[in-house]
Amino acid sequence: MRAHLARVDAVLVQALIAAALSFAHIHDIAMAAGQGGWKAWAYPISVDLLLVAAWRRLRTGTAKAAAWCWFVIALIASLGANVATAGLLDMTDVPAWLRILVAGWPAVAFLGGTLLAHSAPKAATDEISAELIEDQEDEPEATPDPPAQPATESAPPTAPIPVPVALVDHARKVAAEHHTRTGAPIDIPTLRVRLGVPEPLAEAIAAQL
Repeated sequence: MRAHLARVDAVLVQALIAAALSFAHIHDIAMAAGQGGWKAWAYPISVDLLLVAAWRRLRTGTAKAAAWCWFVIALIASLGANVATAGLLDMTDVPAWLRILVAGWPAVAFLGGTLLAHSAPKAATDEISAELIEDQEDEPEATPDPPAQPATESAPPTAPIPVPVALVDHARKVAAEHHTRTGAPIDIPTLRVRLGVPEPLAEAIAAQL
């Protein structure tokens, strides 16, 4: 356990020393390129954040080509500052091309950080798509509502037509005479003609025969 803690402490101390030196070198380059004040301190923070974002995408994402690209760009910016401040560059007479690189770095870092932070890794995108498909498969299919039946008003029952008893007796005689002559029961049209009554009344009389 102690050996493990000692190894971790050594790695942590080494990382802190490297970060501090790189931070100071980038700050010195920014100062020499004309970026004074708080801007000189913002440059090393920008480089380190881009390195962290690219490394995180390499560890967690599947589309690693873009992550490697931005990691190499940030690493070149950090190593370039370390090498340039090692006596190879006259800090009092910085060339124009370096001033241009330093002035354009914020836009480059912003673009890289935005692409790395706001583009979802392919694995996460595939997982979200799979969850959406699974949810759609689990949802029960909506059954269509039955078509609305047209509202029909029931016809009111018709009142029975009153038939005089004498007319019924006369109709019986006519029906008997027709049956004797033809051998068949009298039908409603014939009864209506023989009695000289409307069809509804003839139907009412035939119902009582």
